[in-house]
Amino acid sequence: MSGKLWGIGLGPGDPELVTVKAARIIGAADVIAFHSARHGRSISRGIAAPYMRPGQLEEHLIYPVTTETTDHPGGYQGAIEEFYERAAARLAVHLEAGRSVALLAAGDPLFYSSYMHMHRRLADRFEAEIIPGITSVSAAAAALGTPLVEGDQVLTILPGTMPADELAARLAATDAAAVMKLGRTYPGVRQALSEAGRLDDAYYVERASTTRQRVLRAADVDDAEVPYFSITLVPGPRPTTPIPLSDRAEPAVRVESTTATTAADGGEVVVVGLGPGAPGWTTPEVSRALAEATDIVGYATYVNRVPVRPGQRRHASDNRVEAERAAMALDLAKRGARVAVVSSGDPGVFAMAAAVVEESADPRWADVPVRVLPGVTAASAVAARVGAPLGHDFAMISLSDRLKPWDAVVRRLSAVAAADMAIALYNPASSQRTWQVAAMRDLLLEHRKPDTPVVLGRDVGGPTESVRVLTLAELDPAVVDMRTLVIIGASTTAAFETSGGTRVFTSRRYRPADPPPPLRS
Repeated sequence: MSGKLWGIGLGPGDPELVTVKAARIIGAADVIAFHSARHGRSISRGIAAPYMRPGQLEEHLIYPVTTETTDHPGGYQGAIEEFYERAAARLAVHLEAGRSVALLAAGDPLFYSSYMHMHRRLADRFEAEIIPGITSVSAAAAALGTPLVEGDQVLTILPGTMPADELAARLAATDAAAVMKLGRTYPGVRQALSEAGRLDDAYYVERASTTRQRVLRAADVDDAEVPYFSITLVPGPRPTTPIPLSDRAEPAVRVESTTATTAADGGEVVVVGLGPGAPGWTTPEVSRALAEATDIVGYATYVNRVPVRPGQRRHASDNRVEAERAAMALDLAKRGARVAVVSSGDPGVFAMAAAVVEESADPRWADVPVRVLPGVTAASAVAARVGAPLGHDFAMISLSDRLKPWDAVVRRLSAVAAADMAIALYNPASSQRTWQVAAMRDLLLEHRKPDTPVVLGRDVGGPTESVRVLTLAELDPAVVDMRTLVIIGASTTAAFETSGGTRVFTSRRYRPADPPPPLRS
């Protein structure tokens, strides 16, 4: 029997605006499918994360293009049609195998959504059901706190991608309007509003219903700061209650790196590293910051490592919503909270420090102090268990291609391998990424001898710790998972046996008789 396709409307952004039915189906589905641009961050998955269960299969559908610029022979339309065909084929494999597939859609699945393209390609072959969601129009109207239409008034919903003259004509002819798909189209939308005589009555709502929501007069918006997830509303009735306008952000960008407190009531964000797992590897400085925090923010697994303290609020989330998590932390601090954002290991090594500091560059957070407190990183912990495999020059590389293309990973591996440096590999594999370890091993064997020492450290400092020393030729990808840290030795890395087990070290000097291997082209 074939599986069932579910079109899941998630609402505008706030996870609490997901319907009860949608939450139930998300938790029950065999496969969760979602879209994103090439950066890999999926807003839909972030909304659905609280309702997902461990072990669900995931299909990450990455758009090949998000603008009209493409070298595809069929142009933008050809590239996107080809993508939808391939995406539908991927989902069809699961449906034919009898699995239920929940395809996530921000807002409503049939309202300017990518779901409709899958529905057209699959609903004639498989059972399909759509769960409607709250649209961004409704969320934006709620943010304004004023009716969009009343009585016999007509509401017109328009895409900002329309030509400005046609957009102006339609705006002039309707009682009320919602203009979507803004982003880079906003200058044309502003021009159309002005030509239609509606600019003074128009409002701009950004990221409605989320912690990053902003409400401004449409005339006051900076064209360079308009994200795609924003909307312009022209209410039909003249507002009779105050519109809750947001403070306009100052143009200067400043990130605090001291302990000065300029947010409300002493609020700040401190990004901390808990260390790899053992409580003794959490530094006293980090422990003090955790004790002083009013709010703990982070991936649920790491939040659970922090001792529960009376009155301290805990905000746990999925591991793939780093940008949203960072924004929430900064917003809490702006309101006066002392927020500790927790990472495993060191927060500056493939962890939350980069996400928080990057997000803090937004002018809205200019007065929120941000500090980063270091921690023991996994590479150091694993290396210490066997000796000193990172005793000389080494590189840290993430094997994950979720936020960068695989060809970038290959270029970096090749460059480091040719330079004869030891390598500490983070994020080597996951339930969805199973082939990268073998590809890495085969690539490094082009530069390294088969007997090059390899260290596999899993859950080091945790209750299921295991550390193994083997050779590059013996490396079996099947024994490596997301909780494993892999260290690949250089030409000067050696392993030897002792009564206490295998020790590994990388010499800090090259012996005259053993110069570094030549670079390979």
